[in-house]
Amino acid sequence: MAEEQAIKHLVRIANTDLNGTQALLYALRKIKGVGTMYANAVCKVAGMDEAKKIGTLSDAEIKKIDEIVKDPLKYNIPVWLLNRKKDPETGQNKHLLTSELQFTVENDIKFMKKIKSYKGIRHMFGLTVRGQRTRSNFRKNKGKVLGVKKAKPGKKTSK
Repeated sequence: MAEEQAIKHLVRIANTDLNGTQALLYALRKIKGVGTMYANAVCKVAGMDEAKKIGTLSDAEIKKIDEIVKDPLKYNIPVWLLNRKKDPETGQNKHLLTSELQFTVENDIKFMKKIKSYKGIRHMFGLTVRGQRTRSNFRKNKGKVLGVKKAKPGKKTSK
């Protein structure tokens, strides 16, 4: 009973509110830019059990996880786990989170449209970018299906 009262129901990591009743591994995945593999690496570097409820962690442990998530290179997380390797503007390896990630992706798409690359043109026209078939699928990009309209009875159609 004492453990249930000690659980914090909201834990804030990387400017994101996380559910305190979830396991550490799955709660970290709720942060935009953190997937299962990255969350697992953070748990290993921090030396914490992935199955432990995130609401039972102390403030010091939460702060440590927050620092690892925000600056993974400082804690020797491998470069191949980062989501922004060799940034075109700076040439650095970094990991983007939350609104910074969203902003960067939008800017990348704008840049592709501006230079009129193949992917940029596909984005402009609202088509698929990664080579999927569009003949039978992706109706949301093409609009509603019109189909064949049935002629009203009593009116003759001219041929």
